[in-house]
Amino acid sequence: QVQLVESGGGLVQAGDSLRLSCAASGRTFTMYAMGWFRQAPGKEREFVTTITWRGGNTYYADSVKGRFTISRDKSKNTVYLQMNNLKPEDTAVYYCAASLLDYRHINYYTTASRYGSWGQGTQVTVSS
Repeated sequence: QVQLVESGGGLVQAGDSLRLSCAASGRTFTMYAMGWFRQAPGKEREFVTTITWRGGNTYYADSVKGRFTISRDKSKNTVYLQMNNLKPEDTAVYYCAASLLDYRHINYYTTASRYGSWGQGTQVTVSS
């Protein structure tokens, strides 16, 4: 089992930046990838970005490409989401997730069902 705790959400204005953190504990050596998903009110949870734990390869949703950056610090078992040039449509609860499954292609990690551990979520609100 892997436990995840997110932090760093808040209320910002359009164009501002935020950095989310997700600290993992437990059987972290079993993780193959960590990802960020988000869910806005009345909408389904959607993929944001993912990073492979060992190689650090990344993959982004088109909606955040060029604005968001995912990174990891293996020594701290922590993954970060740097969000720049935030837009009102980025408003959502952001969830961190860990996958214990090893896929050849990183785009397999865009599917929520391939993650077995989830954090409690952190609210990001972007005002116009």
